[in-house]
Amino acid sequence: MNEHADRIQVSLAGKLGGFALDVAFDLPMQGITALFGPSGCGKTTILRCMAGLHRLDGHMIVGHDCWQNDDTNLFRAPHKRPVGYVFQEASLFAHLSVRKNLLYGARRAARNGDTRTLHFDDIVTLLEVSHLLDRSPADLSGGERQRVAVGRALLSQPELLLMDEPLSALDRMTKEEILPYFDTLHKELAIPILYVSHDIAEVVQLADRMIVLSEGRKVADGPIVDILERLDLQPATGRFEAGVVLTARVIDQDSKFHLTHLDHHGQSITVPATDVRIGDDVRLRIRARDVALATQRPGAMSIRNIFEGTIVEIREEPGTAFAETLVDIGGGRLRARITREAAADLSLEVGKPVFALVKSISFDGRSVTHKTSGPSV
Repeated sequence: MNEHADRIQVSLAGKLGGFALDVAFDLPMQGITALFGPSGCGKTTILRCMAGLHRLDGHMIVGHDCWQNDDTNLFRAPHKRPVGYVFQEASLFAHLSVRKNLLYGARRAARNGDTRTLHFDDIVTLLEVSHLLDRSPADLSGGERQRVAVGRALLSQPELLLMDEPLSALDRMTKEEILPYFDTLHKELAIPILYVSHDIAEVVQLADRMIVLSEGRKVADGPIVDILERLDLQPATGRFEAGVVLTARVIDQDSKFHLTHLDHHGQSITVPATDVRIGDDVRLRIRARDVALATQRPGAMSIRNIFEGTIVEIREEPGTAFAETLVDIGGGRLRARITREAAADLSLEVGKPVFALVKSISFDGRSVTHKTSGPSV
């Protein structure tokens, strides 16, 4: 019996053309895990191996089922793997209506003898595509096509949903339209999702965990909050968008000034008005480049968010003007990207008390989201 039946265990090594991959990871059978890294680091190759579309040396166990074991020469064919795969392009059948595209996924599950309980009407309701059923894929927007593609994948009754940069071909407004649907999948369905992206904003909004890849190797994995706080991962996670994730509770909505007030372990946070309810927990993404530091509490200034904290790490970047700092604010940490000159001028060192300043306007629509919770079924 597999003593890790609630886990996904993957180990892959080998070459595809000139590209070498050597990774191993272990994931829970729930929630969203992001495969993150720059183009060409191996994200899509891992997904295709998991779907059985490529074969590299290794092993793969999903829950109770072994999909690959080189020791026994076991390699389950793609059509025998209960996987839902959503590609960068929706890849719907152009000659079929939306309804028939969705039913194609259900027929595939029926052919494989699958009797699980993701029903057509439930998926149509979940993804809000009932008004699209009689349309041709050619008459859909990019976001609508991807929702239908997700529905088709779900109706194949997968044990695992693989999503390969499903939003990369969409503009920002369409991304913001469809991201809540992906988050709903996480909350409503007990299906683990492996989500490939090189967009850290998407990862922060959706994922519970992340695996960071570089040149075909895993450089880190773990809860997203922990990974984003690591200054040593900056080359892999990027400088411009580096930052952290905090969870805060909504305490007030200011209709006069269109602001939402939050509490983070006793420290107040003000953001532009957000469609959340008092008492809700929200996830905040705060970029290192949006954080300034002071050694004394400033007064008479426009910046609304002033956090009391303590320096816990400083990492200078040799050959550049910059330094990364990590500030413990109680219940969470902030990263601040400042100049090395500023760090020297302020005599910053580990253990020194500081004030971290964040403008309210730095929180855009993708920086404040409902805290993602686990599956409800």
